[in-house]
Amino acid sequence: MKRLHTKSQNFLKKPQLIKTLIGHSTIKKSDTVYDLGAGSGIISYVLADKCANVVAVEQDPRMLSKLRENLSEFENVTIVDSDILIATLPKTPFKVFANIPFHLSSPIVRGLTERNNPPVAIYLILQKQFAEKLLVESDQFTGLLGALITPIFTARIRYKLERSDYSPPPAVETVMIELLLRDTPLIPLEKMADYRAFVEQCFSRQKYFATFNLNKRPSELTTKQWVSLFTSLR
Repeated sequence: MKRLHTKSQNFLKKPQLIKTLIGHSTIKKSDTVYDLGAGSGIISYVLADKCANVVAVEQDPRMLSKLRENLSEFENVTIVDSDILIATLPKTPFKVFANIPFHLSSPIVRGLTERNNPPVAIYLILQKQFAEKLLVESDQFTGLLGALITPIFTARIRYKLERSDYSPPPAVETVMIELLLRDTPLIPLEKMADYRAFVEQCFSRQKYFATFNLNKRPSELTTKQWVSLFTSLR
């Protein structure tokens, strides 16, 4: 399937690679897994043999007919014609495993992690530079999004992909990141909206953050420091 540059589309080529990636996940036979931006279905095809239910979400008309054709043999696959940013997600436990358009990485991560019933596990193929900014405990500078999600999700990079794994090869390095829902959130869910507003203020208003006299930038704080700072203000 020819890539649409306007949609940041880079397709994975080999089912064996998908099997390897799933092997680095927590996905098991009893799971319901959403494949967001399923394309022609290479990920959903492999997932169908690895979990109880697969929901393949795709809106591109070019892809949908091919997706239905490729997945027609599976009774445990549901195909949903929807924009992945507004797709209806379940209230029951589910996981996400997807190769998403790179230009939608931020809104997709925010949409999944900020909902009232977030996935118990999220596996996304992302640009390496973007993924590293989600790793609050790393030596890299953390981005705003990493600080926003860290009280309720742990984050780590599980696999580094090669450019040759795609058709066409992307111009950037890519990885598979794992976001796991914490068993106990570090901040109560009912206070997360206040926490997010606080973090966004810290990143956007330098003078406000400077009043805490931490001698650090917001991008240098650890999860423990973010939670402690927010809790002290409450």
